[in-house]
Amino acid sequence: MPVSFTAIDFETANGSPASACAVGLVKVTDGQIVDRRSWLIRPPAGHDEFMPFNVQLHGVSRERVSRADTWEAQLPRLLEYIGEDSIVAHNAPFDVGVLAAASLATGCSLPDLGYVCTLRVARRIYDLPSYRLPLAARAAGYLDLTHHDPVSDAEACAAIAVDAATRLGASDLAGLALATGVGLGRFVLAERAEAKRLIASATFG
Repeated sequence: MPVSFTAIDFETANGSPASACAVGLVKVTDGQIVDRRSWLIRPPAGHDEFMPFNVQLHGVSRERVSRADTWEAQLPRLLEYIGEDSIVAHNAPFDVGVLAAASLATGCSLPDLGYVCTLRVARRIYDLPSYRLPLAARAAGYLDLTHHDPVSDAEACAAIAVDAATRLGASDLAGLALATGVGLGRFVLAERAEAKRLIASATFG
């Protein structure tokens, strides 16, 4: 079905959701991937310790981000890429929590964002022993996942959303959210209680 959205995946330097160190973005238009982007991010001061556990997961180290753009410098490019799209992410509260936490930590503003969580979608449409991204992506027919590579994770997430929309006959994200009963989330940074809830629910990416 002709769903359109931007899939997003963040990796973090440590347990703080403000510690974004890499992002992957995949643009889907009318059910087809039309573009992929990924770049490194220098985490905000105070959230920039690189923990060995995280580095082992995604391979992004302090040295690798030493010349990368800061959160403040790269955010306009990220938001321009998303444009008017709603976003999809696997365990969306984590990724939306990163957007919120890093923006609050640096005094940056965000537009209102709509989002759908493909972890919740996968639980509604697949019968799996686990709904972690590797298994859910495989169920959607995406077999080339390099887990914790942000653009690969974002592409896997996109595959789940497109597969679910196709199975359910949904023509847009709102229809997919309705058909699965997961709801289309709305995040408004100005609503600090919502921002704090998302930040509190964020876990390692």
